[in-house]
Amino acid sequence: MSRILVTGGCGFIGRHVTEELLENGYEVRILDALIDQVHGDGEVHLSSAAELIRGDVRDKHAVREALEEIDGVVHLAAEVGVGQSMYEIARYVGSNDLGTAVLLEATIGLPVKRIVVASSMSVYGEGMYVSRAGEHFGFIRRNGARIRQGQWDPLGPDGEALVRAPTDEEKPVDLASIYALTKFAQERQFLIFGEAYGVEAVALRLFNVFGAGQALSNPYTGVLANFASRLANGHPPMIFEDGEQRRDFVHVRDVARAFRLALEQPRAPGHVINIGSGQAYTISEVAMLLAEAMGLGQIRPDITGKARSGDIRHCFADISKARELLGFEPRHRLDNSLAPFAEWVLATGAVDRNAEMTKHLQERGLMS
Repeated sequence: MSRILVTGGCGFIGRHVTEELLENGYEVRILDALIDQVHGDGEVHLSSAAELIRGDVRDKHAVREALEEIDGVVHLAAEVGVGQSMYEIARYVGSNDLGTAVLLEATIGLPVKRIVVASSMSVYGEGMYVSRAGEHFGFIRRNGARIRQGQWDPLGPDGEALVRAPTDEEKPVDLASIYALTKFAQERQFLIFGEAYGVEAVALRLFNVFGAGQALSNPYTGVLANFASRLANGHPPMIFEDGEQRRDFVHVRDVARAFRLALEQPRAPGHVINIGSGQAYTISEVAMLLAEAMGLGQIRPDITGKARSGDIRHCFADISKARELLGFEPRHRLDNSLAPFAEWVLATGAVDRNAEMTKHLQERGLMS
């Protein structure tokens, strides 16, 4: 494969994927709608070596133009955000699911060899848990009444305490948000299409991606960018629940390399693969580490004790499959990557729109 189409290639992950592919000898064409929530009024900086077609992935004519003489596809174009997906349902389903359907339909009959789609760890719902006796639980949900009482951790079927564990791809999905539903639909569309038409298809389930280039003024773009926009404006990071929930943060450069490997490795097709760091951090810990990296260690996080509909307690990746099938190994850990991220945030600046996000969720009864 030599010519790759990257949908959503002007976005945060897309720009890094484009750079990774160009550096490794690929020709890259980008299809991107350049929506305001992600890009604002700012200028999009792309390598002059990449070709850009401005268009919506739901526009079959733009998609057909973008697919001309293409060997492989990386599909990143999507609306992103658990909270927003719960009230802008048509927008998320339209962009993510219909957009994917239009792309795949336009691919029929073309000499496209491999297609890779960005899925999400959100499809798991809660991560994997183990009982004190060693029994594994792949399907655990929290009780709403317990959450309203500030009892955040889920319990086992008999009310027993559970221990969080790394989540692998064998864990059953549990779709707790509209966003998660659309990401699972995207990955299934790709794998079903690939098998039916003899196209090599891969789905990468991304965990919490961070790095320079995030849309800092978009409050739905990710927790680390959210914290950064608050701190850059002298405000404390706002943390839901008690701050002890755990997540896996993976650097965007590692993610970009994973997409290239998914285009290249012969054993990848037909699989869904976790892409994370394999490390778990509490949200409070991340907020404090970022504040220190930005020279704002005196600003302590605001732990709200409130919960958002669709949020989960713990989820962090088992990346054994990525190591086995892709030869993937994270190179940029959160601990040693926050300093350059902080420098970029301080140099870039951001508008803090967290209050706007909170207001939208409260007005719709999506926060307790």
